[in-house]
Amino acid sequence: MFKTFINAWKVPDLRKKILYTALILLVFRIGAAIPVPFLNITGALVDPTAGGGATFMNYLVMMTGDAFNYGTIFAMSVTPYINASIIIELLTVAIPALENLAKEGEEGRKKISRITRYTAVGLALLQSVAYFIYLKSKNYLTTDINGSQFTGFSLWMQGIVVVAILTAGSALVIWLGDRIDERGIGNGISMMLFVGIVSRIPTMVTTLYQYFDRGGIYYAAVSIFVVCMFLLIAFILRKDNAEKRIPVQYAKRVVGRKMYGGQNSHIPLKVNMTGVLPIIFASSILSLPPTINLFIGAEEGNGWYDHFFKFFNSDSWVYGILYFLLIIFFDYFYAAIQYNPVEMANNLRKNSGAIPGIRPGKPTADYLQKIMNKLILLGALLLSVVALFPIVYSQISKAVGADMAGVSLGGTSIIILVGVALETQRQLESQLMMRHYKGFLD
Repeated sequence: MFKTFINAWKVPDLRKKILYTALILLVFRIGAAIPVPFLNITGALVDPTAGGGATFMNYLVMMTGDAFNYGTIFAMSVTPYINASIIIELLTVAIPALENLAKEGEEGRKKISRITRYTAVGLALLQSVAYFIYLKSKNYLTTDINGSQFTGFSLWMQGIVVVAILTAGSALVIWLGDRIDERGIGNGISMMLFVGIVSRIPTMVTTLYQYFDRGGIYYAAVSIFVVCMFLLIAFILRKDNAEKRIPVQYAKRVVGRKMYGGQNSHIPLKVNMTGVLPIIFASSILSLPPTINLFIGAEEGNGWYDHFFKFFNSDSWVYGILYFLLIIFFDYFYAAIQYNPVEMANNLRKNSGAIPGIRPGKPTADYLQKIMNKLILLGALLLSVVALFPIVYSQISKAVGADMAGVSLGGTSIIILVGVALETQRQLESQLMMRHYKGFLD
């Protein structure tokens, strides 16, 4: 990856794109540090050292790079756009009009992209309203801004200002991502998500050093933590690049005086077909009960609902089992939406292609479905290992007396970091190839 970046830096055109992308990301991080008016958040909203469930708040803190934790103008960050993209992609299968747009080529994709952005702004507005209500319930509102009192502002006026700024901030983040796609190295929204997660690494390193300084069992726990981090990254890298190649042979055909086809190719099917989405879906659903408990405040040992909410603590065996099952379910569900074996078989037949030993049509579709089912199950199990490993590690460290509260070995975060890094590398490689850069081919 570093070699690819160095080679890209040597090309003046790509160097301008890299610098432009860095400038946009700098603006993004500055916006993530500017507080919203009328908010008085002296500390973090979500305490990472507090036990309990993995609430939706923790998810937002991770996805926004701590911007949500301190009430900044980019507190919503890219989460509305990610949620909107998932919703529109699911609706594309259910609504014929959207499905027809998806099949119209570049023009149809532009219309779907426009619909996604409008949906993202709507979701940003809803999330901002919910965020304001939560801040009000926790007494984080104030009329004191930089020492000046704005007592004339009513609660409604405060709400309008806060919600408008948060919604506009989310829309600005989407616009910045588009600028990276148009004039930068591409992959804009993912790059912002990447930078947000990376920005939390210095805090994690500082916390690790504090535990390491205690010596004793913590010395071994921190050392094992660092080794496991590198092993997990290596495991994800290997899993992300793994694929099953199905051989395809095209028949020869004569058109005019030219002969086409007669060549061998393959259909690449990735082991991890769905990326990190099954983990995001599963963790979002399991975070709902702890989030509800966060608002209603069930007292310790008071009633059956307290025992119910304890099942959704990240240290509960019920949570681990449900997490595992939901990851597998959503992996199958999302893969079924993305890949259609019948359509793949029809495309092969239209292009005079066939899988050796398999008859065209339904037998080909059944064969592809059989292979995909195996790959989906394998990919889901691998995702489950990555997602559940942090929970298992945390429980083991607590059992041996080295409870490292505030240190998160997030499998979701690592998958996102590795995935975006690999995608950015591919973007640079493709742009180098278009420019016929010899250094890249060495």
